[in-house]
Amino acid sequence: MGHTLMENRNGLVVNAVVTQADGHAERVAAKAMISDVRQVSPETAITLGADKGYDAAEFIDELQQLKVEPHVAQNKSGRRSAVPDEIAQSPGYGISMQCRKRIEQGFGWAKSIGSIR
Repeated sequence: MGHTLMENRNGLVVNAVVTQADGHAERVAAKAMISDVRQVSPETAITLGADKGYDAAEFIDELQQLKVEPHVAQNKSGRRSAVPDEIAQSPGYGISMQCRKRIEQGFGWAKSIGSIR
């Protein structure tokens, strides 16, 4: 699986990694990439926008331990979301939900032009 980490202000991919698909690879890769960013910028405020697949209690807890605000899409399909409602109702959360869609553009380019298919 290919994973990328994007800076939201300008859409620049700042980290990329390839892992073996195992059902947890996305969250493991995200934690590793965000840990790299945290080491470079230990005091910078960081938010992480992600889709519903990342709405898992252990992932959200680890982000908060890393002092990363989880702007993860809430998955409320027959369960309670791990993302606190006070975060999901903040103005920044809505902005992150719009910006996170840009990450797919890199994968689209890689498939159609970059011959990754």
